[in-house]
Amino acid sequence: MWFNRRMSTKKPALSLSEYLPYRLAITSNRVSRMVARAYRARFGLSIWEWRTLAILGEGRLITAQDLAELAAMDKVAVSRAVKSLVESGLVERVVHEGDGRSRLLHLTAAGQDVYEDVAPMALTAEARLLEKLSPGERDQLAGLLDKIRVSAQDLLDQSEG
Repeated sequence: MWFNRRMSTKKPALSLSEYLPYRLAITSNRVSRMVARAYRARFGLSIWEWRTLAILGEGRLITAQDLAELAAMDKVAVSRAVKSLVESGLVERVVHEGDGRSRLLHLTAAGQDVYEDVAPMALTAEARLLEKLSPGERDQLAGLLDKIRVSAQDLLDQSEG
């Protein structure tokens, strides 16, 4: 009896529904799926392919490895996305003049056209997602997410050092 009473009043060590990493992952997955509907239906792009297009659409010439790090995406997911985008003629690989072993990625003209069509769709989806927040809450959310991202990176850097 003492054991059962003690166990029943003891708070669990971890409540997954209150655990920040879990809540962020669930939120990220749901938001990504919500936004993905628009570009998947019209262009057949996966979440990973869209993220790749979005980064390259900013005019960057980067390697797949740099892309994975910049977007915090799994290297295998980036590799598959790049392969698919190259095969569909949306992305091109060019020799990296500074390192002949690696390739730089950039959007083709067709890739730029897709990016220019999809970007407004993504921005509309974002606006709909945030419409219940005041401008101040949007700013606060952006600031808090930046702080969490920086803190997570600092902790990663400390654990690798």
